[in-house]
Amino acid sequence: MSEYAISIASNMGMIAFVALSAYVVLVVGEISFGQQAYFGIGAYVSGMATAMWGWPFGFALVLGSCVAAIAAFAVGALTLRLRGLYFAIATLCFAEMIRLGLNSIHVQVEIDGEPVGPDGAEGFGDIRWMFEHDVTTLEYMFIIYALLGAVLVVLLLVERSNLGAVIRMIGQDPLLARSQGIDVGTCKLLVIVFSGMIAGLGGCLYAHFATYIEPNVFNVMLGVHALAYGLIGGLGTALGPIIGVVLDIGFLEGVRAIQGYRMIAFGGLVAILLIIMPRGILDEVRIHHIKRWLRRQ
Repeated sequence: MSEYAISIASNMGMIAFVALSAYVVLVVGEISFGQQAYFGIGAYVSGMATAMWGWPFGFALVLGSCVAAIAAFAVGALTLRLRGLYFAIATLCFAEMIRLGLNSIHVQVEIDGEPVGPDGAEGFGDIRWMFEHDVTTLEYMFIIYALLGAVLVVLLLVERSNLGAVIRMIGQDPLLARSQGIDVGTCKLLVIVFSGMIAGLGGCLYAHFATYIEPNVFNVMLGVHALAYGLIGGLGTALGPIIGVVLDIGFLEGVRAIQGYRMIAFGGLVAILLIIMPRGILDEVRIHHIKRWLRRQ
């Protein structure tokens, strides 16, 4: 594979994490414009762990994901009684608060005579774990997709379980779920925490692939795109957001001839699909038909 192809494929894999995190929240019946905040938290925390503190890469991934999950727990607990537009605006405000907060963080240490660490709006560079351990971009791409595959397996197993049915019931009709004795608030909180962990893991991988991050990378457009991927690909399965990522980054960004019109093409694609397929390409009905066809085969 060429370096360009590896870069596109790696970018698809990393953005798929934040897309899956937004999808999980959509399934439980809420819209979050703030998943980029957890992506950014994971990126900064894991970058500090390896570049500043010398932690192993695996421990840095765990730390970044856990800190993002803790942040998601705080947001979920504070917004537990909010629904619909109010919840969406609350998540957007939190994400912007994190982005602006990262602009004010100046925590650096001196390594080999050079300052290393977050430097506010100047960003955070020298996240050099890949170079220090002679990890090629192709090998790192395999790491990305191995972790993405693990997350997908977990999500698909949950979808086939009673827990998955409960989550979808809450998303479709929370009042009915409460009448069945389900603790809707606790289930939503757990889903939000899990979504934060997924996005945080993606951020950890992004920081070490890009080697340089800055607060403006984690802006509202990343959250809007993550949300759109689920709406395009479909809410019937965790594979839906992956389809959305492939269509946007893999096709619209990968085809150089239309790169200058990517945002126009992406906006038009979202508008058309929302009109003709309100719950995406792989919605619940199509997934049901596909499963019936597979059983017949």
